[in-house]
Amino acid sequence: MALLFAITASCDLFRFKSDGEEDADPIVASIDQQVLRKSDLASVNTKELSPTDSSSIINRYIQSWIRKHLMIKEASRSMTFDEAEINRKLLDYKYALMVYEFEKAYLDRNLDTKIPEREIEKYYDSNKENFNLKEIIIRVNFVKIERNHPQNRNLERLLRLEERDQREALNKIVLDHAANYFIEDATWVKIDEIIVNTPLASSPNLVGLLRNNKLILVEDERFKYYFRILEYKLADQIPPLEFVRDEIYQILLNKKKIQLVEELQKEIYNRALENNEFRIYE
Repeated sequence: MALLFAITASCDLFRFKSDGEEDADPIVASIDQQVLRKSDLASVNTKELSPTDSSSIINRYIQSWIRKHLMIKEASRSMTFDEAEINRKLLDYKYALMVYEFEKAYLDRNLDTKIPEREIEKYYDSNKENFNLKEIIIRVNFVKIERNHPQNRNLERLLRLEERDQREALNKIVLDHAANYFIEDATWVKIDEIIVNTPLASSPNLVGLLRNNKLILVEDERFKYYFRILEYKLADQIPPLEFVRDEIYQILLNKKKIQLVEELQKEIYNRALENNEFRIYE
């Protein structure tokens, strides 16, 4: 058994010479009669990579090829396989893959991906209990700003106002002065995504803070962190439609895919039945 491969950082990564002449498609690696040639590496995506990174990616591919064929060789040597059964399974896989590609192409041509809002709302109303939250979600105005910034007092005043009364002024402050912010009022987010990398992340009683404070203020040595809580939902509660709209859309879209494929199968079956394309024997 010979394992032959060479990798360089140049543009022409692989060279193999036989009898003093360059092979048009040099062998990169071999195991017994199995060979991996340079042309087989065309599928390895190394675009926009440096020569060093390209060589590393290709080397890993070669090592993977070697390991796979060593396992095949060891399996063949260690076990007795039913060749007919192996071939049957290969055919089953081939036919399943053909059907999958055919159905996929059919869906690409015929599937209407639009889901009316009323269908999303209807599904939500009928299945609310299936969307119980596993974590806290919030609508929040979040601002991170330097501790001694002159806008801190004004910022705190604005965050205590009603949403409609502070929008324009708040936008100006965060755009001009904040180190980080999130002021998408209509967007529900997981609380962990907002409080990460802030002192609030280590709070032992987030639920209590949410229940008792409209404005939560924490700080570290450099920054103040403002959390104006607009609305929240706790774990095990039912989330608002806005939070699960994308999930419902995917559920309904998958239902449409299944229905369309079933209709295709029925059409093909009925056509074949009319044309006597199959027989069922007693």
